[in-house]
Amino acid sequence: MFVNSIFSETLYVNWFNLSLKLNNYPLNSAKRRLSEIVNIPEKDYQSYIDERKLNIVEHHFNANAYYKSLCNGKLPKHWVDVPIVTKGNFQVPLQDRLSAGFTAKNTYVNKTSGSSGHPFIFAKDKTCHALTWANIIKNFGGLGLDFNTSYQARFYGIPLDKLGYYKERVKDTFAKRYRFPIFNINEETHEFYIKTFTAKQFDYINGYTSVIVLFAKYLKQKNIILKDICPSLKVCIVTSEMLFEEDKLLLEQYLGIPIVNEYGASELDIIAFQDVKGNWRINTETLFVEVLNEQNKPVSLGEPGKLVITSLYNTAHPFIRYEIGDLGILREDSTAKHTFLKSLIGRSNDIAKTPSGKIVPGLTFYYVTKNVIEDQGNVKEFVVKQTKLDSFKIEYVSKEELTQAFKTRVKEALSNYLEPGLHLELIRVEQLKRSKSGKLKQFESLL
Repeated sequence: MFVNSIFSETLYVNWFNLSLKLNNYPLNSAKRRLSEIVNIPEKDYQSYIDERKLNIVEHHFNANAYYKSLCNGKLPKHWVDVPIVTKGNFQVPLQDRLSAGFTAKNTYVNKTSGSSGHPFIFAKDKTCHALTWANIIKNFGGLGLDFNTSYQARFYGIPLDKLGYYKERVKDTFAKRYRFPIFNINEETHEFYIKTFTAKQFDYINGYTSVIVLFAKYLKQKNIILKDICPSLKVCIVTSEMLFEEDKLLLEQYLGIPIVNEYGASELDIIAFQDVKGNWRINTETLFVEVLNEQNKPVSLGEPGKLVITSLYNTAHPFIRYEIGDLGILREDSTAKHTFLKSLIGRSNDIAKTPSGKIVPGLTFYYVTKNVIEDQGNVKEFVVKQTKLDSFKIEYVSKEELTQAFKTRVKEALSNYLEPGLHLELIRVEQLKRSKSGKLKQFESLL
């Protein structure tokens, strides 16, 4: 049995603005500042970025002993001299990383998911955090949504401890969002989804990519267009996991609404946000995004590299030239103000190394399997794990066991895309293991 929110939807109030006000987050001034930044002319925007970069480096160098040590005690004279930092650099107590005047009590404190293997607690000053929310509100407005009042169909995980669970349920009620169960997804779950969408007037969908794609596959099986049974739906925002082009087409067809991809990091901000036309705009208002090669040199527009990000407004914690762990490509027509993400390749640690020394991204396995597994419509979802240098395992959920012929085709595809002589084991399971938050890691590297 699925349980609705613990409170009636009629109790809805604008909890968001209220909660920020009670916690002294200056949302109104953040909105005004964001508007000022947006209105900076293109010709002046590089100067704005350069000034913010200089200010944030000097601030943390002078106010933060830990960051000063990362700079080897010398204020960098040029941007290329500013050290690259990683999640590993933040595996020290939070208070040791905070700049002067900041503590856990006067900042916004949270923790990363740990999906990268390096979970850590971080902090933002309250103005920086307010700017994050101001930016989110702006992005939603661009989609024709009101962040405070539009009714959200929410496909996110939920804490399983009692206190965390009920806190999120209270938030859901006051934030005008309905949270769907995602931890044990089966036919009964999907029928519950359909029943709920039929009964409620949702404005938009927001949630983990893999869960929503799985639902779309069920809608395809039942020949149902979601907007036909929930006409109020306007858009679907997917986040936290990779969205492949074929899956986006599936979502567009069977949800019947535009699909928007969101890319962000809790410790930073929204990094990139799509519009309904598919333009994936980088957040240049509060972040500076670089794409670097393995030697930490900038690559040309249109070339792949690792994403390195600077938070221009976080005066509490130094996220400066922060290697987030993702690989991406910037569009060739990008400028200082209008920077576009051409594609997000995946996590830099989501790679496989073969016996010949070949390095391939985990994304490759999508192409290995899509024509074999996806197109037959039997397999609901799957994950790929590298178990040895020459061995891989695919765990999959399906209505029926894969035939030997299909298994052979997958093995042949693996040989073609990677190299001959690799071993592959295909194992059918009842359900795939998700993270505590409900995310699905589609490739697990041996490295």
